[in-house]
Amino acid sequence: MSATMIKEFRLPDLGEGLTESEIVAWKVAVGDTVTLNQIIAEVETAKAVVELPSPFAGVVAALHEQPGTVVEVGKPIVSFEIEGDDGADGSGGGAEAGGKREPNLVGYGAVLEASGRPARRARTFAAPAASPAAAEPVAPVRAVEPVAPVRAPEPVETKPAASAPGERPRSTPPVRKLAKDLGVDLEAVTGSGEHGLITRDDVLNFVGGGDLPSAMQGLGAQEAAGATAQAAGLVQVRGERETRTPIKGVRKFTAAAMVASAFTAPHVTEFLTVDVTPTMELLARLKASRAFAGYKLTPLTLVSKAVLIALRNHPTLNARWDEANQEIVQFNYVNLGIAAATPRGLTVPNIKDADRMSLMDLSSALTELTDTARAGKTSPEALSGGTISITNIGVFGIDAGTPILNPGEAAILALGAVRKMPWEYQDEVALRQVMTLSLSFDHRLVDGEQGSRFLQDLGAMLADPGMVLAMV
Repeated sequence: MSATMIKEFRLPDLGEGLTESEIVAWKVAVGDTVTLNQIIAEVETAKAVVELPSPFAGVVAALHEQPGTVVEVGKPIVSFEIEGDDGADGSGGGAEAGGKREPNLVGYGAVLEASGRPARRARTFAAPAASPAAAEPVAPVRAVEPVAPVRAPEPVETKPAASAPGERPRSTPPVRKLAKDLGVDLEAVTGSGEHGLITRDDVLNFVGGGDLPSAMQGLGAQEAAGATAQAAGLVQVRGERETRTPIKGVRKFTAAAMVASAFTAPHVTEFLTVDVTPTMELLARLKASRAFAGYKLTPLTLVSKAVLIALRNHPTLNARWDEANQEIVQFNYVNLGIAAATPRGLTVPNIKDADRMSLMDLSSALTELTDTARAGKTSPEALSGGTISITNIGVFGIDAGTPILNPGEAAILALGAVRKMPWEYQDEVALRQVMTLSLSFDHRLVDGEQGSRFLQDLGAMLADPGMVLAMV
């Protein structure tokens, strides 16, 4: 005989020891029936936006976190009502007795008492049944786009749960800031959200209901509404001298990685300006070839292939300095990282085993990588394990730069813009297509001679693609 039971799904570790993620959007609502592996939410880690599949088949009983909330790994985010045996304990989804981790489809939930981080306030409420208010879908919120105001659901007959005596009113950080800006004491506000959660609309309704803060006393209704909207961030404030943006997600991860790299690896950057006219002519012929019909070929495609070929003779640039073990790790494969500017910030996804790919395969991989990055769908796996990187600053019209190494890599190449310039050609001055290459490398791993010879060989191939025959 079977009976229903409640199973909690805890936020899993989505890769490489990440400790927290932000709920971007729910794809389900309370009361929805879901199937195994159905996508239930989008969460943003420090590296990427990841889709979470359901580890259970059943009915959504409760959504424990709102979009925009940063949740620690191992905390419950959703509860399911599923069919189970009478002998089941119904606790579900979390760590078993003794702190053992229970596997799920996308990772392992953290142990309940995670050490080294402050514990959140215990929540003792039970998972509620579906209600008209809770059944409304949650509006998705993008981390890097202005947050659209979300209307609170219409009040229902049931009385919202009140906070326990002596407990701080339940609300999210943006709502607490809004209340502070408006001079509202949250102790006096009744929350209409799930389990008494105070929402943005609760604060605005409290202000609009006549209890205006002292700063707004004496204003007319229209003026007060305008001041409230400004403080709530719903309209732009004229004359504002600065804007503060929380450091989180990709920006936070990138900043930490760049600081660690810049102050750990001794950077050296060398420059080489090359006549790439023959490479651009080759590119035009390949684009016109039937064999490459349907493939997206760019200067980056050919330079990437040239880098992979040059690394065969200069493997020191495809290595890692292991400080902990006092070893130099030489990679016998190439995971080629490509820096991508996305709406969420800089990411460097990499193409696994790029050295084994043909030019056609490399072209397809580059196209897929850039399209996925721009859509914000790059997986954590694609963002880890790179061995050497390329950044194409030429697309912004920049000629040269001093790129910072991706942590754990020995070298990074920056491609400048291809420009038509007067150039010495066959003892005469001619208008040629010229590009500047900027190579940064870790001087602990790569000597000046090794870096220079790599850059020289790379330039030789781009100046005369036929030189490839002498290097393979």
